[in-house]
Amino acid sequence: MADFTTLTSLFLLLSLLSIANSGSIGINYGRIANNLPTPSEVVQLLKSQGIHRVKLYDTDSAVLTALSGSNISVSVALPNEQLSDAASKQSFTDSWVQSNIVRYYPKTNIESIAVGNEVFVDPNNTTKFLVPAMKNVYASLVKYGVASSIKVSSPVALSALQNSYPSSAGSFKTELIEPVIKPMLSFLKQSGSFLAVNIYPFFAYVANTDTISLDYALFRDNKGVTDPNNGLVYKSLFEAQIDAVYAAMKALNFDDVKMEITETGWPSKGDENETGASTENAAAYNGNLVKRVLTGSGTPLKPDEPLNVYLFALFNENQKPGPVSERNYGLFYPSKEKVYDITLTLEGLEAGVNNGSKSQVVKIPVPSPSSSPSPAPVVGGGVEESKVVNTWCVANEKAGAEKLQAALDYACGEGGADCRPIQPGATCHNPDTLEAHASYAFNSYYQKKARGTGTCDFKGAAYVVTQHPKYGSCKFPTGY
Repeated sequence: MADFTTLTSLFLLLSLLSIANSGSIGINYGRIANNLPTPSEVVQLLKSQGIHRVKLYDTDSAVLTALSGSNISVSVALPNEQLSDAASKQSFTDSWVQSNIVRYYPKTNIESIAVGNEVFVDPNNTTKFLVPAMKNVYASLVKYGVASSIKVSSPVALSALQNSYPSSAGSFKTELIEPVIKPMLSFLKQSGSFLAVNIYPFFAYVANTDTISLDYALFRDNKGVTDPNNGLVYKSLFEAQIDAVYAAMKALNFDDVKMEITETGWPSKGDENETGASTENAAAYNGNLVKRVLTGSGTPLKPDEPLNVYLFALFNENQKPGPVSERNYGLFYPSKEKVYDITLTLEGLEAGVNNGSKSQVVKIPVPSPSSSPSPAPVVGGGVEESKVVNTWCVANEKAGAEKLQAALDYACGEGGADCRPIQPGATCHNPDTLEAHASYAFNSYYQKKARGTGTCDFKGAAYVVTQHPKYGSCKFPTGY
């Protein structure tokens, strides 16, 4: 008994340590479009999906007002075109901070300011203004007494690296090191901030399909890539790219500066030459990334540093210039419908949502009449013989009340199932049992997801049947 207790305690301790080292998922809310929902509708969407961190590309008043009191942490931005003024005039940043930060904070929980975005590749050559602008913004935050709560950084594209393979040989471009990289890292260290990096394995994959496997790019099972210099094994291109940046910082003696991934994503559609841009691959990348961030630890080089990541992007933005992919990074259409079905929360993962399933967006074949039927549901009454060959999703009574309730809460909440019929007084409220209500919710979710593989599991709390469930006078829908 003592050995069993010791093993149990050790397992619980390891589980707690894993959770403690897990990171966070946020999302980029870009608005280069003419058909997006109102800011208040967007805030409700963020809440319904369990998103607690959002990154903006400006300080739009309507958006910041809508986020007031939402308990959603917000990153705002000072755009590249204002860097020159911000660098040259402290009075400019004083006014900017007063009008765009102090005016809304703390009711709107602004946690960071991005001073510029990917400045090193800005065609207007604003690099020389970056660090002075960051310092002036920080000084203005100090002046208004909010510097201890609001960090200052500036998102850097991975193209700032001279070398990224192998990861241990990561280095910054020589021409950037003395003028801007070292001063920026020094400022970030002194102010207790983080290096913001935009990382897109999609770009590396498209440019190197002959040497980079799709599974490696999408966090799927693969043999991994071993770094020849330190023996570390990488199972995803995303982690290898992060560690290349860590190695580049270490080479400059700034390995104690933390990092956040301020953009990453995968397009659901692209031009003919954008190999790999598809709905299935986008679902796999973002779904597996969420799972990796929320249930794992850090990278091979920095295992104790949690991964804090902002997905790109919330919506497909129809006015973005460039290739087709630029307008198709969104997790949602402007109608607020999901482009593909993934969960963004640990609760969703624990409820059994099959993030990153290779066939998640593909309809499963309808079973033939000769197929052996799955067991009929035993909760709440009999089954009605189906007049057409079809499938439904029902609760597994053996899963236990706790697991059923957690899955029911997910299905009716973030999962988007239609649970109105099981509310008191509604047509399917009776029988008023957890199993009956869960069955209805699970089936609603399953049918809304086009009966896709993995959408009737809920971590073992549900299973598929081929006979139409019937509980009293309540008939389960076959499709939406």
